[in-house]
Amino acid sequence: MAIEAAVVAPGVVALILVAVAAGRVQTAAGTVEAAARSAARTASLVRSAAGMDELVERTARATLQQQGVDCRTSKVTWKPGQLESRGVVMATVEVTVVCEVGLSDLVPGPGMPGTKTLTGSFTSVVDRYRGG
Repeated sequence: MAIEAAVVAPGVVALILVAVAAGRVQTAAGTVEAAARSAARTASLVRSAAGMDELVERTARATLQQQGVDCRTSKVTWKPGQLESRGVVMATVEVTVVCEVGLSDLVPGPGMPGTKTLTGSFTSVVDRYRGG
């Protein structure tokens, strides 16, 4: 019985660690999506495109930092667009966040080599009543 446990235990522990790692990567991916959503909503409230690059990037980074996702490299981009619904044309803004996270930051145990690139994108309708 002890020999069977000694043979099976490392495999079970490895499967548990893989499941934890997959969960951590999925959580980080959700956080990148949330950062894109937050930055797009912030951009949809701004009156002009002046300074939009800095504002969108600052908002996305703040969301990532609040949730504990540390990007080794990141890129935050935005682009204006349009959406037509029932004959009404609405202005939109799309924000894309690309974050490269180190697997050693996500996976418990000794430092795991490598990185994972996570991408999140969100489109928000520009608020018509964003103030004067």
